[in-house]
Amino acid sequence: MVIYLIQIVIASMLFNCIRQTGTADFLGLSQIRATTSSGRHLVTSGCYAIVRHPLYLLSTIFMILNPVMTVQWLLLTILSAIYFISGALIEERRLIATFGDEYRRYQQSVPFMIPFWRVFR
Repeated sequence: MVIYLIQIVIASMLFNCIRQTGTADFLGLSQIRATTSSGRHLVTSGCYAIVRHPLYLLSTIFMILNPVMTVQWLLLTILSAIYFISGALIEERRLIATFGDEYRRYQQSVPFMIPFWRVFR
């Protein structure tokens, strides 16, 4: 029961992060409407002030907290985490191309996907 409650909290955090970046951006609808990124801005507050890829982190945590862990679910979780990390690396290249030095400064000040990683290093 506690794990379900934690999953609800994680899901609400996920929805908050999606709302923060914009639902249309998350669903890819804003990319369809606009051919340029001139109206876009870099989100660095809220969830994005803690880690650069909170959606991937929270999704992975949500999957890990599945109360019924089977071998298939564990494999799906591991493969999803690999997919999320790969996607985040590709996304970082795109964000550098879009925002340049502003994103590079953000990269230097906010951890990739593990909160407080710089504190532990």
